[in-house]
Amino acid sequence: MGLTRVFERTVVDRAQRDPAFARSLFDEALTLMFMGEPQAARAILRNLIHATLGFEALAERIGRPAKSLRRMFSARGRPGMRDLASVVDSLRHWLSLSVHVRSTRIAPKCLAAEPSAQDDT
Repeated sequence: MGLTRVFERTVVDRAQRDPAFARSLFDEALTLMFMGEPQAARAILRNLIHATLGFEALAERIGRPAKSLRRMFSARGRPGMRDLASVVDSLRHWLSLSVHVRSTRIAPKCLAAEPSAQDDT
């Protein structure tokens, strides 16, 4: 189920008046992309675009039609890597952020859920 327009408008309004919230949205969108949640990442990026640059200004910055960008970030959109990288870079510059990626090792779910042999004694 998609987000309601009222909720999306609330997110956009807050991001426009609260730079820390806008930066947190950017961080969350990147995290979701890396964690394999592209639909949620696109939804957040769409709201962030509305709250910051707007699709028209973003289109000028990256040399793509605004209508094409709106489609890319719709619920069924599928932005290519080049376009996605351009959008993320433009938002990063607009928000005056730098991006640092850190990888961490996580335990596989199947190993974390198994009881140890000592638990049975």
